[in-house]
Amino acid sequence: MSPTLLFKALSDPTRLRCLSLLDNYEELCVCELTHALGLPQPKVSHHLAGLRKAELVSDRKAGLWIYYRLNPGVPPWVEAVIRKTAEGIRNEAPFASDAVALAEMSNRPSGICSA
Repeated sequence: MSPTLLFKALSDPTRLRCLSLLDNYEELCVCELTHALGLPQPKVSHHLAGLRKAELVSDRKAGLWIYYRLNPGVPPWVEAVIRKTAEGIRNEAPFASDAVALAEMSNRPSGICSA
């Protein structure tokens, strides 16, 4: 992973918002990210595909849903940058409101998407 690729991925607000949420949760479904960000599903999926291509996130399919998580195979320095960035922006807008929106998602029983 090159620093240029990492910082290019972090430079987009939607990708950064996704990574920030994924840093706080083991994994999230596309519908959970869409709800939290308040953005259309195609836009969120487009940015998740970019993060997957950059190998910053990994995904798994379960039935109709695709779940994303931070890629456990990233180099330690990449993980440290993502985690430290997420920690530093956690209480800033819009990242704080994204976390609140996700926490208040009504059809998210036991952390499993049911949308």
